[in-house]
Amino acid sequence: MTERALHAVPEAEEPLLRHLIGDVLRRARQEQGRTLREVAEAAQVSMPYLSEIERGRKEPSSEVLAAVYRALGLHLVDLVGDVADRLSVISAPVSAPAAPGFASRGGPRAMLLAA
Repeated sequence: MTERALHAVPEAEEPLLRHLIGDVLRRARQEQGRTLREVAEAAQVSMPYLSEIERGRKEPSSEVLAAVYRALGLHLVDLVGDVADRLSVISAPVSAPAAPGFASRGGPRAMLLAA
């Protein structure tokens, strides 16, 4: 990647996806009153690895992520929806809204559609 691409969006403006995913998984586990050990065993991942995922330090593969959210009784749509909700709050524009389909920085904006 070019240096320009690496620094196009300041880190403070956009969170990393792994941080959002970890937060959603941790909150779901805590709301269920479950321990890291319980969820890690149900997902068949190590407890330290699950802890790293929840803290946003590791980016899990799709297979590990699926095992964890299934262990929590979630579906992919639940996880993605919660991440999108958190991202929309964090990234809410403070100026006039952008045109539909485009973020305030001029690039395309991801859209989720419910079936």
